[in-house]
Amino acid sequence: MTKSSLAGKTVLVSGGSRGIGLAIALRAAQDGANLALLAKTAEPHPKLDGTVFTAAEEVEAAGGHALPIVGDVRVDADVEGAVAKTAEAFGGIDAVINNASAIDLSPTSRISLKRYDLMQDINTRGTFALSQAALPYLAKAANPHILTLSPPLNLDPRWAGAHLAYTLSKYGMSLCTLGLSAELAAQGIAANSLWPRTTIATAAVHNLLGGTAATQRSRTPQIMADAAYAILTRDSRTCTGNFFTDEEVLVSEGITDLSGYRLSDREEDLDLDFFLPESPLP
Repeated sequence: MTKSSLAGKTVLVSGGSRGIGLAIALRAAQDGANLALLAKTAEPHPKLDGTVFTAAEEVEAAGGHALPIVGDVRVDADVEGAVAKTAEAFGGIDAVINNASAIDLSPTSRISLKRYDLMQDINTRGTFALSQAALPYLAKAANPHILTLSPPLNLDPRWAGAHLAYTLSKYGMSLCTLGLSAELAAQGIAANSLWPRTTIATAAVHNLLGGTAATQRSRTPQIMADAAYAILTRDSRTCTGNFFTDEEVLVSEGITDLSGYRLSDREEDLDLDFFLPESPLP
C-alpha cells in the first residue's frame, strides 16, 4: 500500500468551518497542505462556534494554507465558484471532502417537505455537485481522492423505518461513493466513504441528540480527522469503493488504543452511531 504526505496537496472541504470538516482540514494542515474551506457561516452564529474565516485562521496556525470561501452546496454557482477559486489559488485540486450535511430525524408523518428538500439538496445533491465540478482537476492530480462522510449501505429496514427522509439523503451520499468509484476507476480517482462507529462531539450531536450528556458519550472529531488523513494518503488506484468506519481505518494503521479520542471515562459509555448493524435505534 503506497503512502504519501499531504504536503503541497490541495484539499477542498465542504462544511469546513467547524466540527469534523475543520478537524480534517487541521490534520491536513499539519503537513502544510492547501485547504479550501467552503461553508455558509460568514458571520458568528448564536448556536454554532466559529465562521469560515476563523476556521481559515486555525488552518494557517496549524501550518497549512487556507482559502475561506463563503458558499452553499445547494447553489450551483457557489459550487462552481468554489472549485474555480480553489484551482486558481492553488493550481489544482487533489482531494474533495464531502462533509456538508443536514440532519432531521423526524418520521415521515411529521417531517415537512421543506426539511426533506433541505437534506436531499445538501446531502445527496451537494455531494454529487461538488464531486462533479471538481472532476476536471482531480483527473490531473497525482493521487486524487473524493471522500464522503456517509454510512455503509445498510439495508436493514429499521433505519429507513425510523427516519426515512434522513436515511434517503445519507444513503444517497453513499450511492455517490458507490457509483463514482466504479465510474472513475479507470482515471485513478478514488471515491470512498467514511463513517464514525460512535457519535462524534459536534454541534449536531449537542443540539439535536441530547446536549452535553450526548456529547460526553461521544468521541472527538480528531478520530475522524486521523482516519480521513490515512485514507487520503493511500494510493487512489487501489483504495477506492470502500465504506470505512473510523475505527477500522485506524486499526489497519496499527492504532488500537482509541481511548484518547473519547470524552467519557469508559469505552462502554460511548453511543454507537446510526446505520451500523449493532447500533440501537435513536
